[in-house]
Amino acid sequence: MDKRNEAYMAAQVAKIDQQLMALIRVTPRTKRQAQVIEAMRYSLEAGGKRIRPLLVLEFCRMCGGEETQAMSAACALEMVHTFSLIHDDLPEMDNDDYRRGRPACHKQFGHAVALQAGDALLTAAFEVVLHDPLLSPQTQVALLRILADVTGAAGMIGGQIMDMDYETRNDVTLEALEAMVSAKTGALIRGACMMGCTAAHAPESTIALAGQYGEKLGMAFQIVDDILDVTSSSDVLGKPVGSDAEEGKTTFVTRMGLESARAQATVLTQAAEKIVQQFASHDFLLELTRELLVREK
Repeated sequence: MDKRNEAYMAAQVAKIDQQLMALIRVTPRTKRQAQVIEAMRYSLEAGGKRIRPLLVLEFCRMCGGEETQAMSAACALEMVHTFSLIHDDLPEMDNDDYRRGRPACHKQFGHAVALQAGDALLTAAFEVVLHDPLLSPQTQVALLRILADVTGAAGMIGGQIMDMDYETRNDVTLEALEAMVSAKTGALIRGACMMGCTAAHAPESTIALAGQYGEKLGMAFQIVDDILDVTSSSDVLGKPVGSDAEEGKTTFVTRMGLESARAQATVLTQAAEKIVQQFASHDFLLELTRELLVREK
């Protein structure tokens, strides 16, 4: 990524981080519940690429909206994503001790507090959008409709259930794997793009087009994740690698082979590029789309 876009991305991520910390803090109402707030902040502060909130802000901008119109939606989506990571790391799910290079929330605060921190972040996501004074009630409802859809049983949570089911099976087809990824990983990415357009009051056709981009990007993103689990290291990723193979999970790499998986990620990325080029002022997002294909973590 060129230096101008790197600086722009760093500035956007800093704004997102600042707003997340402003939204999740101990207040007079929650001073007795400070432990769960601390666990929520701990997980949010772990950082990450902030791809989902970035997508919200970018699609709002490309549709002619202002950043302030989309910031609450961007933070809400990142809260939902962080909630999912807290729960994914629990022993009942992926049973990971580390997340982004430091102890997972349940290792730092205990199982019960981590569980409640995840639940509280999910609840806070909806509260943030509902309390945004810059959004009309109609826009709030439209944003929360998307957020609920991509989070629930038809979206990310349902995808996690499929993923857990597939861990114990050796008959997972490529079609079934794609359906799982479309829900578990793709739904929030798709939702981010659609929420950004919605915040900017874009027409339904534009929102749908953004969703198509998110679908392609989400699938490519997961394929690259599967590849990195085979080719990268724990030091680089900040979490254990090789766990998919140890658990006997079906991934794009086990299903297609490493080189075919790489080729498929490239095809999907190119399809996403063609879609995003239909939006005005798309240079940054086009470069980010390409960068995600060759990322190292």
